[in-house]
Amino acid sequence: MNISLILAAVALVPQPAKLVETGGTTKNAEIRYVTDAAVPAEGYRLKVAADGITVTSSDAAGRYYAGVTLAQLKDGETWPCVEIEDAPAYRWRGAHLDECRHFFGKETVKQMLDLMAQHKLNRFHWHLTEDQGWRLDIPGYPELVKYGAVRSASVRHGQRATKGSKEDADKLNGVKYGPYFYTEADIREIVAYAAERHIVIVPEIELPGHVFAALAAYPEFACVPANMASREPRLVWGIEKDVLCLGNDKAIKFMEDVLDYVCRLFPGDVVHIGGDECPQVRWKDCPKCQARIKAEGLKDEHGLQPWITRHFVKFLEARGKRALGWDEYLLGDVPKSAIGMSWRTRRQGAGHALVSGAQAAVRGHDVVMTPNKFCYLDYGQCLPNDPFQYIGGKLPLEMCYSFDPCADVPAEARKHILGGQCNNWSEYTWNEYDLAWKMWPRTCALAEVFWLGDAKPGFADFKKRMATHRGRLIAQGINCAPLE
Repeated sequence: MNISLILAAVALVPQPAKLVETGGTTKNAEIRYVTDAAVPAEGYRLKVAADGITVTSSDAAGRYYAGVTLAQLKDGETWPCVEIEDAPAYRWRGAHLDECRHFFGKETVKQMLDLMAQHKLNRFHWHLTEDQGWRLDIPGYPELVKYGAVRSASVRHGQRATKGSKEDADKLNGVKYGPYFYTEADIREIVAYAAERHIVIVPEIELPGHVFAALAAYPEFACVPANMASREPRLVWGIEKDVLCLGNDKAIKFMEDVLDYVCRLFPGDVVHIGGDECPQVRWKDCPKCQARIKAEGLKDEHGLQPWITRHFVKFLEARGKRALGWDEYLLGDVPKSAIGMSWRTRRQGAGHALVSGAQAAVRGHDVVMTPNKFCYLDYGQCLPNDPFQYIGGKLPLEMCYSFDPCADVPAEARKHILGGQCNNWSEYTWNEYDLAWKMWPRTCALAEVFWLGDAKPGFADFKKRMATHRGRLIAQGINCAPLE
């Protein structure tokens, strides 16, 4: 069938792998469920006929996604008669949310999970710790949320401030922000909510950089505790030079305690440990870090990050988890079980060499592809008269749709590409309406990329279906941006 001839009522996003209209409609909503082990994981067969609906799957996720498709097919009280065979091209289909720069709260997270499920996304990467905020209550470390979950001020709406609190003081709003954090009860509620929608939560605890909020709570874990005299997180955006002191056994024990609790709290198979943008200037001058370098037989301070990565990859393995980190955490001799998250197409950040997704896959690491060029939704949408603020860059809807997670990856290494995800960084995303505008419809385009892979039918076809699907999102109260 020519997909371009599909009726508006069959405007599905993401498009199924195979769809045939058999003619007519039905009001018979009786659903018959069949189990067939031959159906791929998360896949389903769906037959809508005059005498009822049949869903065939091998697992609960496939049955759920058939329901998602049925919900989109429904037009008033009827369904068009169709036959569908569908399964995902990639097993990692993710969306990320940064709640450290700006905090959105439990209800917004639940709404995001609802929308992810409606687009067959299955991994929620939850960025919970940063220089600007610590958002998770940890037993035994009460000062994390006492100091790390609150700021005395933030960057004023519409301003850009990255140099430092003193230099950019005129750009701060002087308004207390927080304390904002999640309790154990909150996390368990959200984890269960996600699981009902076949979404696995991937918590991120940043280390050894991007830990300024933790150091505000426990200055003794910094190389220079005196730098933390204000006892508050970074107030502006950007990168801090004060990072975790890797020569301090108590600082490492602190991170072990945090991750041990995270492993118990989140049942998923992966924990993200950051690893990006970690300046190493403090380690160079820190007596404790220099002693660690000598004791471990490392060449210089540049050997410390691979050393700590190896430590926590093994630490997580002992608890039944795999470590995931931003691409530069793969620098050095890192166990092959470590998963890379490829966020760069060129060298940028705090001076680390680039480990591309292709390089990591060739080396035998599994990789999640999320390059900023295609997947960072804090980049501008190129819409006329767009009222929202962006960090910079240009990422129109068609650019999202053009993304190929396996581009430039040698054929023999493509088995290591788990999939991809979109990323929502929140320096310039101020509230849930701003977040929705930046996510939708671009997340729809990426969801189709992750579901169909090379089989996606093309942007013109997607855009035609998206015109109908945007109406569905608007009807749900979602602040969905226009298509152009």
